[in-house]
Amino acid sequence: MSLTRQEAENKMKKTVKNLADEFVTLRTGRASSALVERVVVEAYGSKSPLNQVANISVPEARLVVIQPWDKSLLGDIEKALMASDIGITPANDGKVIRLNFPPLTEDRRKELVKQAKALAENNRVAIRNIRRDALEAIKKEQKDGKLTEDEAKKATEDLQKLTDHYIKEIDKIAQEKEKEIMEV
Repeated sequence: MSLTRQEAENKMKKTVKNLADEFVTLRTGRASSALVERVVVEAYGSKSPLNQVANISVPEARLVVIQPWDKSLLGDIEKALMASDIGITPANDGKVIRLNFPPLTEDRRKELVKQAKALAENNRVAIRNIRRDALEAIKKEQKDGKLTEDEAKKATEDLQKLTDHYIKEIDKIAQEKEKEIMEV
């Protein structure tokens, strides 16, 4: 079989985890270190994620403080933050960089909810594509005589239950993120 039930389930789990990881980087009304951890900084001639060259802390609900382990990287970190898509101008005081997150406007919240819904839908499509690939594998095995008609029917039903489960997981994560974004 080209895609076993276990492989399909593992791919579906990874898809749900991927969505959760993507949602962490989606800004809400609160500051989060996850918003900047993936920013890539040019340091010592190579590119490194921000969390590998600096300490990132969130002392207040709307403030992220970035303290580089090497003060000479302050300019590089500031440049990387300006080039990133976080939409916040960094404040550099010579020791640390502060990112002050203003409260989200209603329009921006709605825009973020649309973005979250689009991400969730893309991941639902990915789950359905995994199901399609597994169904093709089941049909091929049945055609090749490796599965009986009853076994194929059972495997198809099992696969559909698995798909429904992971689609519900995505819906749940999306609803939680939407609620978090719309929180004032």
